[in-house]
Amino acid sequence: MIRVSAGTARVLGLNNIKCEVPPTTAYLLLGEKCLRGCSFCSRSRDSSSPADLLSRVTWPLFPAKIVIESIDQAYLRGDLGRVCLQVVHHREARAQARRALKMITCSSGIPVSVCCTAGSIQHIQEWFESGAQRFGLALDAAAGKIFYKVKGGGWEKQLALIYEAAHRWAGKVSTHIIVGLGETDREVTALLQDMAQRKVRVGLFAFTPVKGTRMQLHKPPPLLRYRRIQAVYHLIDRYGADIDSFSFDREGYLLSPGLTGEKLEEILADGEAFRTGGCPMCNRPFYNERPDGEIYNYPRRLSPAEAADALHLLTDTGAGLPQ
Repeated sequence: MIRVSAGTARVLGLNNIKCEVPPTTAYLLLGEKCLRGCSFCSRSRDSSSPADLLSRVTWPLFPAKIVIESIDQAYLRGDLGRVCLQVVHHREARAQARRALKMITCSSGIPVSVCCTAGSIQHIQEWFESGAQRFGLALDAAAGKIFYKVKGGGWEKQLALIYEAAHRWAGKVSTHIIVGLGETDREVTALLQDMAQRKVRVGLFAFTPVKGTRMQLHKPPPLLRYRRIQAVYHLIDRYGADIDSFSFDREGYLLSPGLTGEKLEEILADGEAFRTGGCPMCNRPFYNERPDGEIYNYPRRLSPAEAADALHLLTDTGAGLPQ
């Protein structure tokens, strides 16, 4: 049996739920309880969240053979462009993920990303040798002090491992960064620039409080602040902007992106900065939000009205980035 995100199950024809925006990546969850104690995660050893929950998404169980056959069919139809194996920190989960990876690569040409913990560069190499097309090693926290607080030690080791993997497998390494854990804008901007320079793809998340976790009462970041970080990453990643061109206050919060209002509007007008980012074909529908609530990461192209609203939020005098 294997856990499949509810939206993925809909694309695979395994359920009949209403799916406003279908995922373009098949998200599979390998393993039950994690041995680590991340304060924000429903899979944490300390969490009392329901067993089928990760972030806001439910993950029902299905027979592995049926799931993998359905993925192959969806890939051939053009409904899916990637598989993401999300593997908890547990020996049995890693073994299960290796079996799933082998089954997928033997039956389909669909690219597979593996998001998993790793203790060494050799561990990452084993995933690539087993057929992974990309590897994701999540930082989550954008600064060492936040990492220690919400995940436990190991910030420097994790960062060094990402750097080495990015050097060995250029353009094939990803990480996750969660905005709203207590970091400053300067800290997350510096990290985003570092990752862009090393060609590490970043999946940006807005912190999402989940019942049963130690951070269940922690508030998500204001939408304006998240839009600012999305805009900054877009400027860095797509246009080569440098942190020295941005202005921050003494507390490290962003004041200006170093562009005039007109130029900023020109760059952000299409709304691409506000879409889900990460591995190619990853759109993670409603991972951070409710379909009827504020959307942090759009899982599809924005309408002209949505793009205009996001831009207005950023550039509105007194509320967003100064003109």
